[in-house]
Amino acid sequence: MYKSVSAEEAVKIIKSNNKVYIQAAAAAPQVLINAMTARHEELRNVQICQLHTEGEAPYANPEFKDSFHVNSFFIGKNVRHTLKAGNGSYTPVFLSEVPLLFKRNIVDLQVALIHVSVPDKHGYCSLGVSVEATLAAIDNADYVIAQVNKQMPRTHGAGIIHSSEINAFVECDVSLPVHGVTEPTEIESKIGNHVAGLIEDRSTLQMGIGNIPNAVLSRLTNHKDLGLHTEMFSDGVIDLILKDVINGNYKGINRGRALATFLMGSKRLYDYVDDNPFIEMRASNYTNDVSIIKLNPKMVAINSAIEVDVTGQVCADSIGANMYSGVGGQMDFIRGASLSEGGKAIIALPSTTKSGISRIVPTLKPGAGVVTTRSHVHYVVTEYGIANLYGKTIKERVKALVNIAHPDHQEAIDKQYFEMIGY
Repeated sequence: MYKSVSAEEAVKIIKSNNKVYIQAAAAAPQVLINAMTARHEELRNVQICQLHTEGEAPYANPEFKDSFHVNSFFIGKNVRHTLKAGNGSYTPVFLSEVPLLFKRNIVDLQVALIHVSVPDKHGYCSLGVSVEATLAAIDNADYVIAQVNKQMPRTHGAGIIHSSEINAFVECDVSLPVHGVTEPTEIESKIGNHVAGLIEDRSTLQMGIGNIPNAVLSRLTNHKDLGLHTEMFSDGVIDLILKDVINGNYKGINRGRALATFLMGSKRLYDYVDDNPFIEMRASNYTNDVSIIKLNPKMVAINSAIEVDVTGQVCADSIGANMYSGVGGQMDFIRGASLSEGGKAIIALPSTTKSGISRIVPTLKPGAGVVTTRSHVHYVVTEYGIANLYGKTIKERVKALVNIAHPDHQEAIDKQYFEMIGY
């Protein structure tokens, strides 16, 4: 039987100049985070290594810049300010390769802060709603501190660790962060219709969280025998699983299971995945491995972007030179889907920003990052239709993408590109 200690006692192991990994997304261990941050006066130059995390990130407060520096492998809203404030950095890396940073000691971890379910009668805990790079962090950190939460779902798959792998236990009974489900707008619904029309029966899906994925999922109720192999999913898949639309019967790998590396949604989602053998959680170097993804026939990857130029270059991580999010798993799944037999790689986005600026552009903003190259992208979808770019010349791509831009911008985009290129 494990022995628990207070959070304040557990985090005393953290020393100045340590590198500390924090479990991602809805599994960010808030009790441990708060206890660590409370030690800011005695700590100096602690590097916090993380993917996107939900909830508060008090260590990212610029007034604690001497104590903590945030190293983001994917930039979440709660730490985005650190880049300009000078107390944060971004490390560009595919989600599939984040575990390798720890396994190869490129990022040498001293401490891992994790969030687990209560151990079962055999002493095994579950990493619950987020596995991503946490297994690699546990294996390679010198010291592992676990927030043991009665409300953390016990999920099946690879995220099962024995209590003997944990150095300190801190018990709690707290709710997980939730993402409410909102109704898609008219524009998002139109995009959802277009994307759903590209999905065939017996396809395997990858998609993220948000109104566009939800709009797509809501239009798949008459599809048959779909699979799920994704880095994350939310509430939108539950009803499709219950209606046997998503059953995984024709997947090429992990057949009969819905595969993910993290989950984020409502309490309904967390209750649904608890002790549910249909849901299989794996590390991101498995879920996002191109050689594994491509084994699923008719693999459909649905991702978004900040802007797309008329040759097909996709910027999804920055606004100009200012980093906004990260590479994440987009290229892992775009490439995996494109190599799949009958697969489709899709970028779906509204034609304009909320302020009316076109997101289909003659050229990307200066300094903008290319997450998906023009040679990788297959389909680009807006509310105005579908541009199939695969195997198309630059001239054909320009025409196709201008046609799905907002009508108010089409002439200007075409003219600017012609004036810039001359043909």
